Parts: sequence; C-alpha cells; structure tokens
Amino acid sequence: MTTADSPSTSTPTPAGPRTGGGASPSRLADDSGQGKTTIASGVVQKISGIAAREVSGVHSMGGGVSRAFGAIRERIPGGTGTSQAAGVQVEVGEKQAAIDLDIIVEYGAGIVELARAVRRNVIGAVEQMTGLEVIEVNIAVNDIHMPGDDGDDSEPAPAPSSRVE
Repeated sequence: MTTADSPSTSTPTPAGPRTGGGASPSRLADDSGQGKTTIASGVVQKISGIAAREVSGVHSMGGGVSRAFGAIRERIPGGTGTSQAAGVQVEVGEKQAAIDLDIIVEYGAGIVELARAVRRNVIGAVEQMTGLEVIEVNIAVNDIHMPGDDGDDSEPAPAPSSRVE
C-alpha cells in the first residue's frame, strides 16, 4: 500500500510468519488501470525451490524433519510426491519478497560459490517470473550428501560432540 505520500521501506510488507504455505493471501504484483495481478506466496515458494534445485551441487532441500515427511509423502499412493517447496520459506509483500532456503550440498562442492550460484538463480527466476523485487535470499546449509549415502536420507548424520564452548 505504498503511495506517493508514504515513504517506502526496504523490507517487504509482511504476509505473516515465513510459512510459505499456499493458503496465505496472495499479494499485489502489478496494479494497472486495467486490473490487478496477484501472486500467492506459494507460487514464489515453488519457483524458488525449483530454481535452487537447478544449481549443480545442490543435492536436496530441507532439514531432517521436512525430508522425512517428504519421504513419507512419496510413498503414499495418489500423493503428490516430493514437494518443490520443501526447505523454502518466503515472505511476500506487495512489491518485494524475502526467501529462506535450507539446502543439502553434494560433498566436494564449494559451499560459498554454490550459495552465490543458488542465490543468483533464485533471484533471477523469481524476479523474471513474478516481477517482484527479491531483497534477500538467506541460505542455510544443513547437511552434506556423501557419495554412497543414497540409502535413507531422512535423518542427517549425528553431529560430533563439540570440543569448543
């Protein structure tokens, strides 16, 4: 609801907590004299997930819990299979979006370079497809996929006990 008289901010108009669910209200992306175009936060969430997975070195998305639920969902007859939105949370405002990604990387991939490539790909896809300005893409690397770990990915490897406090 930015008008010529009100100052614009650098943060998106909140759509509530970053749940990214498709049930949240859609947001204004284009307002012309001929009508309005709205884009649901679930659309931005799905675009972000697909764009992140396109980058070589990203093994999968989500933390241990979301991956476990995804594995269960894949086994349900008539289910939708893996969700393109697993590991993706978004906050969509009227003209801006903020995105949080949880990723699992392939062993050997340079994490810093991979994060830059994922961020670039997600921003490009969301901005090109929706017209929304992406103000941030936060990436959390939750695990590393080792070659030969193609068995049960539902639980991440236990973290070794820390020697540092």
